[in-house]
Amino acid sequence: VPFRKLVYIHNIEEYSPSSLSLLTLLTRYPLSLSIPGSRPRLEDAPPRIVEHPSDLIVSKGEPATLNCKAEGRPSPMVEWYKDSERVETDREDPRSHRMLLPSGSLFFLRIVHGRRSKPDEGVYVCVARNYLGEAVSRNASLEVAILRDDFRQTPSDVVVAAGEPAVMECIPPRGHPEPTISWKRNNMKVNDHDERITIRGGKLMISNTRKSDAGMFVCVGTNMVGERDSDPAELVVFERPMFVKRPVNQVVLADDTVDFLCEAHGDPAPTIRWRREEGVLPRGRSDIRSDHSLRLTQVRAEDEGTYTCVSENSVGKAEASGSLQVHVPPQIVVRPRDQITGQGRTVNFLCGTKGNPPPAVFWQKEGSQILLFPIQEAAQSGRFSVSLSGELTITDVHSEDSGYYICQAISVAGSILTKALLEVETSSDRVPPIIRQGPANQTLAPGSTAHLQCHVMGNPLPSIQWEKDGQRILGDERVSLMENGMFQITNLQETDSGAYTCVASSSSGETTWSGVLTVKESGGSSVPQASEPFQLPGPPQKPVVTDVTRNSVTLTWQPNAHEGGAAVTSYIIEAFSQSAGSTWQTVADLVKLEKHTVSGLFPNTIYLFIVRAVNAYGLSDPSPISEPVRTQDVSPTGQGVDHRQVQRELGEVGVHLQEPVTLTASSVQVSWTVDRQSQYIQGYRLLYRPSGGTWQLQDVKAPSERLVVVADLLTGTEYEIKIRPYFDEFQGKDSQLLLVRTAAEVPSAPPRAVTVVTVKLSNSSSISVSWEPPPADMQNGILQEYKVWCVGNDTQTRYHINTTVDGTVLSTVLKGLLPGILYQVEVAAVTSAGVGIHSQPVSILISESPQNHNVSLAEQITDVVKQPAFIAGIGGACWVILMGFSVWIYCRRKKRKELSHYTASFNYTPGMLGGNMGNYPWLADSWPTTNLVHSGKEAVNCCTSKHDTAERYYNGMRHDMILLTMAILFCTQPGIISSMPFDLEEWCPPLPERTYLIEGCEEGPATPLRGDASSPATSYSHQSTATLTPSPREESRHPPHNTARLHHLDGQQLAWYDMTKQSNSKSHIMYVQTHSGNSSTVVILITGGWWHLNWGGRPTPHPVQPQPLRGSTECRQCQLHHTWSVTLNALCKHTRVNAPHADVHKHIHSKPEVHAHACTPTENVLHLYPVCNSCYS
Repeated sequence: VPFRKLVYIHNIEEYSPSSLSLLTLLTRYPLSLSIPGSRPRLEDAPPRIVEHPSDLIVSKGEPATLNCKAEGRPSPMVEWYKDSERVETDREDPRSHRMLLPSGSLFFLRIVHGRRSKPDEGVYVCVARNYLGEAVSRNASLEVAILRDDFRQTPSDVVVAAGEPAVMECIPPRGHPEPTISWKRNNMKVNDHDERITIRGGKLMISNTRKSDAGMFVCVGTNMVGERDSDPAELVVFERPMFVKRPVNQVVLADDTVDFLCEAHGDPAPTIRWRREEGVLPRGRSDIRSDHSLRLTQVRAEDEGTYTCVSENSVGKAEASGSLQVHVPPQIVVRPRDQITGQGRTVNFLCGTKGNPPPAVFWQKEGSQILLFPIQEAAQSGRFSVSLSGELTITDVHSEDSGYYICQAISVAGSILTKALLEVETSSDRVPPIIRQGPANQTLAPGSTAHLQCHVMGNPLPSIQWEKDGQRILGDERVSLMENGMFQITNLQETDSGAYTCVASSSSGETTWSGVLTVKESGGSSVPQASEPFQLPGPPQKPVVTDVTRNSVTLTWQPNAHEGGAAVTSYIIEAFSQSAGSTWQTVADLVKLEKHTVSGLFPNTIYLFIVRAVNAYGLSDPSPISEPVRTQDVSPTGQGVDHRQVQRELGEVGVHLQEPVTLTASSVQVSWTVDRQSQYIQGYRLLYRPSGGTWQLQDVKAPSERLVVVADLLTGTEYEIKIRPYFDEFQGKDSQLLLVRTAAEVPSAPPRAVTVVTVKLSNSSSISVSWEPPPADMQNGILQEYKVWCVGNDTQTRYHINTTVDGTVLSTVLKGLLPGILYQVEVAAVTSAGVGIHSQPVSILISESPQNHNVSLAEQITDVVKQPAFIAGIGGACWVILMGFSVWIYCRRKKRKELSHYTASFNYTPGMLGGNMGNYPWLADSWPTTNLVHSGKEAVNCCTSKHDTAERYYNGMRHDMILLTMAILFCTQPGIISSMPFDLEEWCPPLPERTYLIEGCEEGPATPLRGDASSPATSYSHQSTATLTPSPREESRHPPHNTARLHHLDGQQLAWYDMTKQSNSKSHIMYVQTHSGNSSTVVILITGGWWHLNWGGRPTPHPVQPQPLRGSTECRQCQLHHTWSVTLNALCKHTRVNAPHADVHKHIHSKPEVHAHACTPTENVLHLYPVCNSCYS
């Protein structure tokens, strides 16, 4: 600004340092003073900016330069403005970190930037001035670069399989400018030139990953501030299983051993397992070896299929398969039997074969060269044909067709043949007549009519005659023979009683059937409706011959579905042989099963059989006649074979049973091996029985057979099995005895005799359920348990009670039933196969009982206490109480620990407290420690007070401390804080909630009282925690008599002083505060270090008259015109600390403050906050 007149400075002491700085500026840069009325020179020119400042982004703490170059005559003076406010440089304040270079550029020694204070960031302009005018540069922004530490998203571990893409993603920390992203793998930068690697934004993408790509990846965020590394994330690249050895297709013979190889590699090491596509692996004959190969021993045809090796790890699965084909030599499973037939009839010879591959079957008559193949043209075979199944059919049989017919089966695995004899009967071989229904035993009253039936069949049609007691009945007017064979006697007399026999005869033979007729007064028909057909059982099906020996034939048949008026109780078997007689003979009766062996037959004899069913009403019609069967010829011993040689060789044969295999619930498969063969082995006799039961026989007539299926077994029953070789009536040694259990099924019948009764137990409605097991033949296995269901039919409650009891228990008690509800009870037996048929529901109604409505309070409470929810609630409440008590104990002990260590810990919220000035120990607590050095000067005195003695004592103690005493007037203007034009956070200190300083006071001071300062009035949303922990006690070096001078201080002040004496540290700041009338005295104890004290308010645009802090006049003036407060700002950060200095400034009509800066090498931050009674409390 041009000066209008020359200024004479007569009293430099009255001016502030700002004025002195301006005077220095004038002397350093002489200006041409413009006198009113003078004219500018021709060569002078106004300022012009030739180099404008540019925008800058600078890191915190780094130097920076804003360039600005101006031209003009005289040379313009350059000033800088930030956000429209003039920038203070080192020319005004030598301690400033901003320097104005001769060129006009603004140089920052370091960029200062904090969370709250950002003095260097903003928009700058430079202004060049001379007396002709000024020039203003373009705006230039200075921004402080930042880079936070925490990544917004850190990369995560990734596991992929080789060949798959891998993606890692991260979001860098917030920063300015926005940080860029790069990646490191194993501390080496990722090569993004690899075409498989793409870095886009924060994503790292690797396509077609390889094993070599695995490692520890770090996301790096970078800007001009530096780099930030994320937490490492691991990329794991696994390898899917890959086969080194694969199983191959194989073809083997039965009973061979086969190996399927399988070996695979992968990361992690894969597991290997085998499966069979068609089912499970063969039991007992499959083994997975140590090299993961699959071995099958004694392979069979049923083992054929596809066997798959499955290799699997956490990232993939691979499979390799090999097929197995088992070649089995042909076997005859259904042998053709010798047959006898008549001329003109049709005969069939069965020949069932098996093998792998299936063998080709053809027939040949012994002595003939003609081969009969399946589906052969009729012109070539004539009356002979062979079906696809291998069955030979001969139609219109002639007598010359008699002879042996050979069935042959052939395949690549071998061949086999068998033969059967066909005999063609002459007319003399016809079957005798058959009586379908004969006379029944009857008891009738005299005078009534008797009807004796006799229904016959035969070819030719037989004639019927009647006999009584073995004598033919002669003609009688009361006797008549009807057309259907019925014999009628009218007007019965007692002499008519006797045995009546129906005789059916033809050219083929005759058949008889007898019945007893009894006539008496009190009699009645013993079979009232014997002649009704529907009451008699239906005829069984045609019996089938399953086994033939020298003197026995085994027959099986199927029952008729029609049982008549009563269940079938037994069967009767009749036989006919031409060589044994000309009539049908009963060879077995009371047969209970549909399989029976007829014994006592003649060797080498042809027999025919029929079967009849029997119930309570009589016999059924006969079954169809069986096929003719010839018993075996006489034994070889009768033909000259040495029986001792046969017995000796059979005794040397060793037969060993293999483990039986359960096929179904009623059949098992038995196999065996033979150690030594013999020419006298005619077959094998299998013996089996339920454990402890009667042995049953099943012959295997083929000496080469090693396998048989035993059928018609009881379900879920354990059987004993053994086998022996035989030759006619000679038998070899038994094999070892093995046990096998047929598969269980669910019981096919419910428990029997289910009964339900009501019982009373402890005032509770209960029922007792009992039952009997299902019939033994319907249990289908071992009964493991019984299930009992008790279902209430109330639609609202649906109250169900179910239970399960052991299979040996036949009763149980169900408790807790509700009165007035109809329950239905069902019981079912359970085997290992599941639950069987439920019994019929048994209903029971629990009657209402008076005592059920008067349950005692104790019982109700007992029921509630037993509830799981109540127990869980009580447990939870106990846990909460225990945890609360633990927290209380912890807090109490922590509090005592703080007191015992002079530790003040507090959470505080800035605000305005009450008017009691006696509670400010928090101010000292909030000062961080710093390292101070004695200034070497005597402290100045502000104003007289009753503390002069103490003040002089402090300053003369040679304790390396500075004592500053200042009088502070009570603030009498309410709301002064809210009216301040600047940030309250700079003036208002964060106040603690509590401070404990009890020990260390020589006069035994009490803990400072909270007074009205316990509840902050205002919150500035700033909370913190400070802890003051005194150093170990050190004995004072001062004479004891000096301590007496401090007795006029109150207990709180002595406590702070004593704390100062105890500290070993040279970096403590303390204060003592007293009251006198309307003023407060704050004594600041500073130990060590160099300090800069600035007394005054916030900066003003213009400097004012300097006012030193000396004498009582200025102090009283301060008290009259100003409301004082105390605050301590940030450190000076000056580089020179060689001498103590103290600049004191006072600004009129401003709200003064005192701030102290510790110029120490550590540059710690120290705060002395405002102390104003009514405003800050």
